[in-house]
Amino acid sequence: MLAVDKYIADSSVVLDGSLKEAILGGRLRGTLFLLSEMAEYFSSLARQGDGVGIIGVEELKDLFESVEKLGLSDFVKIEVVSIDRRVDPSELDMYARRFAKENNCIYVTSDELSRDAAVVQGIRTIYLGKPRDVLTIEKFFSKDVMSVHLKEGLPPFGKVGKPGSWRFVQLSPEPLTRKQLYTIVRELVSEASRLNSKTRIEIRRPHSMIIQHKEHRIVVVFPPVSERLEITATKPVVRKSIEDYGLDPRVLERLEKSAEGILIAGAPGAGKTTFAQALAEFYLSKGKIVKTLESPRDMTLSPAITQISKNLATSEEVHDILLLSRPDYTIFDEMRDTADFQLYVDLRLAGVGMVGVVHATSPIDAIQRFIRRVELGMIPSIIDTVIFMKDGEVKKIYALSMVVKVPAGMREEDLARPVILVKDFLTDEVEYEIYVFGEETFVVPVKRGGERAPSRKIYSMVVSALKRYVPPGEIKLEERDGLIVIKVPEEYLGVVLSRGVAKLEKLRRKLSLDFRIEPR
Repeated sequence: MLAVDKYIADSSVVLDGSLKEAILGGRLRGTLFLLSEMAEYFSSLARQGDGVGIIGVEELKDLFESVEKLGLSDFVKIEVVSIDRRVDPSELDMYARRFAKENNCIYVTSDELSRDAAVVQGIRTIYLGKPRDVLTIEKFFSKDVMSVHLKEGLPPFGKVGKPGSWRFVQLSPEPLTRKQLYTIVRELVSEASRLNSKTRIEIRRPHSMIIQHKEHRIVVVFPPVSERLEITATKPVVRKSIEDYGLDPRVLERLEKSAEGILIAGAPGAGKTTFAQALAEFYLSKGKIVKTLESPRDMTLSPAITQISKNLATSEEVHDILLLSRPDYTIFDEMRDTADFQLYVDLRLAGVGMVGVVHATSPIDAIQRFIRRVELGMIPSIIDTVIFMKDGEVKKIYALSMVVKVPAGMREEDLARPVILVKDFLTDEVEYEIYVFGEETFVVPVKRGGERAPSRKIYSMVVSALKRYVPPGEIKLEERDGLIVIKVPEEYLGVVLSRGVAKLEKLRRKLSLDFRIEPR
């Protein structure tokens, strides 16, 4: 037991619960001072729904109640003091150290920087910080658990398996209390404040927090945004190299030598980020400088790849960092709003190789997310390759190019215009055309599958028109590239061209179809 008379605690020991543990464990005896400004700060944050504020208020409340219930008031006297001035929240711990120096108190902290600052000033210090080998949230993850879903008043659940093949199971029969969930959040917040920690708060908003702990991505949502306190944690269960995807050598050659505006698309959980990680490592192995732009930073990558947080820097900062550091490729995981897409476009047009990760249910949907955000003519300059992921595998690869042509389905030459061709990279077949007609942008599926038979109705009408010139059994029809191709034996070709064309013209106007006559 540390036999001293006066202590003052900073915010770190309140947030991580180490102050309460030290008092209950008998390590602190005497008078404990707490700054009222610290309590007000936590209270103000809690009213805004901030997770740090909520944890701070709960810990202070629990501290006072524990001392009272356990009859420790005779051993520890808690006094709330004020420094009687408006204090910036970032200066609270500094004023706690100043109070310690002026009143000959021992400064109690679990923050390494605060400890060092106090020692430099000659302030007696108790350091309560200690690393935790395994946090509570990690104990829910066995080898094959992909994600853990914790909600106040419900048992813990988890997704067990791998992408594309998983089941949702109950991990324990006991419902979770709010106090248990607060303990999990408190551990994470405390660990994030440590120097050189593998835990960091990536996004902190009113009523929610996104925390990256080692390879675990953790989302915490507080009421009233969610009706109950909820924690969702995910971790990658598979780490692949680019070779594990069994890509065609032509695809690897394109990725290495010519693809510089890449989209990786797929539904949530389809394996987009896993593939992006593999692609980043692939580029690194080829001697490229690779950086990532993430929100949150949850990729598991080699130390040589710099991971930049989009949330901890402005778009202007990110723009300057990436342009001045001159990476060969930037992996943008993941693009959600217009600002993200605009940043992707700006960097790509500046010459930075970009790989963007987007949510989409089909590969063409990924391209459509750029339409109306940028001019149509710019799209092939910023996107040249689309990779669609499903069930952890590459299901489709599109290549984009622009030509001037008459769009499929139109016939008049004066309708020629710039058209973006979306081709299946491996077969070189055009699957979609994107063009402007009037004031609207159209994404049009192009008929594939080569030749096919037209409808029975069209066949009957063509046979009826030509039966005077060709035996009906000799007439064959095919639908090809939006045309009705009429095939007749060569000996009947002359009479059909001289006498049957007028009747076919009437049919063309009636059916809005174009015909072509060919010898069989």
